[in-house]
Amino acid sequence: MSADFANRVALVTGGSRGIGRAIALQLAAGGADVALSYATRPEPAAETCQAIAALGRRAIALPCDVRSQADVDALVAGAREALGPIDLLAHCGAISNTCTHDELTFDRWAETIDANLHGAFRAVFAVKDEMIARGFGRIVLLSSVAALRPRARQIHYATAKAGVIALARCCAEAFAPHNVRVNCIAPGLIDTEMARVLSPTQIDSVLQQTPLARLGTPEEISELACFLLSERASFIVGQTISACGGRVTLP
Repeated sequence: MSADFANRVALVTGGSRGIGRAIALQLAAGGADVALSYATRPEPAAETCQAIAALGRRAIALPCDVRSQADVDALVAGAREALGPIDLLAHCGAISNTCTHDELTFDRWAETIDANLHGAFRAVFAVKDEMIARGFGRIVLLSSVAALRPRARQIHYATAKAGVIALARCCAEAFAPHNVRVNCIAPGLIDTEMARVLSPTQIDSVLQQTPLARLGTPEEISELACFLLSERASFIVGQTISACGGRVTLP
């Protein structure tokens, strides 16, 4: 078993389900102790902690609404108190929904921007000062292919996720001199609960536009995230990698 993360402490927001859970488990398999956050449902978070404990690592699950600065601060403080200073951050917490431009109200826009873009800012800025002071940090943010091509029914979501890419790029340049690396992943449609905001017809349309003609799995995204968090990616900084079965290619 790889020991990429031996003696490291990881924080995974949204780590109780889907992509976040897969990342948390793979980090633990690589030797990390893991703090994870959940939004509303403690049961999956507890189950993920049990799975991490079965791998021989410490785990803690804490509630956090990334729209709340107080919640994010409490999450980081609780993780640090239980496990130690945070070395690795995988920010996966997000919300998703679709609507036409006629249905898009400012309130829905503001909620989506707050959760998906402001939430990423809160998470990064809650850990970056300590990482910089210690001279070590690895951060991966989750964006979306929605940020990379037009999305008529996801104006709010795509805009927020495009902001996450810019946040990762700019923080990467600012933090890299302090040995804090920041990168970003833009997943395609992944077989998670969040994907079910789309109708079966919409999912079928996506698959028809995907060269691999299938959904991705959380484990496929976790492989990429853990690579970027590891020292195997020591010369990769400020990049956004699209993992989408070929639906979008960069640059």
